[in-house]
Amino acid sequence: MRFKTLLEKWRFPSILLLSIGISSVGSWVYFIALNLIVLNLTASALAVSGLYIIRALSTVFTNVWSGSLIDRMNKKYLMIALNFIQTVLIALLPLFSSLAYIYCMTFIITMASSMYHPTSMTYITKLIPEEQRKRFNSLRSLLDSGAFLTGPAIAGMMFMIGTPNMTIYINAIALFLSASITIGMPNVESSTQLARASGGKLSVELLKEDWKIVISFSRKYSYIMMIYFLFSAMLVMMTATDSLEAAFATQILSLSEGEYGMLVSIAGAGVLVGSLVNTITVEKIPTSWLIGMGSMITAIGYMVFTSSNTFLIASVGCFGLSFATAFANTGFYTFYQTNIPVDVMGRIGSAYSLVEALLIIVFTAIFGIVSDLISIRFVVVSGASIMLIVSVVLLLYTVHPSKLKFYQDVIAK
Repeated sequence: MRFKTLLEKWRFPSILLLSIGISSVGSWVYFIALNLIVLNLTASALAVSGLYIIRALSTVFTNVWSGSLIDRMNKKYLMIALNFIQTVLIALLPLFSSLAYIYCMTFIITMASSMYHPTSMTYITKLIPEEQRKRFNSLRSLLDSGAFLTGPAIAGMMFMIGTPNMTIYINAIALFLSASITIGMPNVESSTQLARASGGKLSVELLKEDWKIVISFSRKYSYIMMIYFLFSAMLVMMTATDSLEAAFATQILSLSEGEYGMLVSIAGAGVLVGSLVNTITVEKIPTSWLIGMGSMITAIGYMVFTSSNTFLIASVGCFGLSFATAFANTGFYTFYQTNIPVDVMGRIGSAYSLVEALLIIVFTAIFGIVSDLISIRFVVVSGASIMLIVSVVLLLYTVHPSKLKFYQDVIAK
């Protein structure tokens, strides 16, 4: 009877995790294949870099208005539609031989992907009971780490037996499966709720009103948004520092391509081991410590890596930072789902993702320029140092006894 109750309790969360897992693996396969398609087409590393710029610009453009749309639409059907749109566009990609067309298609595909994340976050929050969220988020982190390892491996195998185009088609099939699985999920919103939330057609005036709501919420619940901002600052610095990882490893540490590949594998192992340990221990660790300590250990790992002079020390740093990431992500997702009202979650998530994307573009560019003018080591050590300072502040803010209510009760509803 107990097993049957547990099975029923986790029926839909398990199906949703399966859909997310398939989509995550497919995303890794798709982008690796797309990089090779563009490289084969142009023989230009700059053209491949253009894909990253296009994706960043698409995210910025989409997040300006997508939150208003997400909060006013049925989340289940929007998730299905976004997956199907990506399926069709990705399946069409191999038919184009013009770089301009590929960039345009990538821009639209990234738009759909950028909308999918905040939509799925809102859907998950409505579907998963509060007492199951930490466990669900830990399992999601485990799936993400599995995708991080299996996605590139699957892509590599596909390249050996086929072509990048065939790999692209496999990703389209994966997204189609993800959308098909979502069709069987329950509807978490009634037509009455959507009608109440609609508030008119999407317009400039409506967007202004929605941004006022985001600003008003941020002022009213400044502590919640401070934690959000500090965690986003961690992600920004991690991304900017990671952009110089390969150059640092090969030029500063003088690692061969094989040794660098081993370093990446060690980082992947750290993510997987950390996610497994996180899944086992997540219910025993307070959410506040998951965010704060997880972030700080991640930052310490970056300090060890960026300050290293040997392969061994760099390996320890890579494993440590990757290990701790799963804990930090699980804690943050749980905090976010507990404290952000579901009726404005799309708007708040999109607005702050917009700021995060802009900061990533700015800091990545600054890091790249300064690394040429001064040195790569100076830049990556500076980035890791800023990360460590932010993580210490984040830890102090999260574990302060007076803020315990933000990690126990559902507030701001």
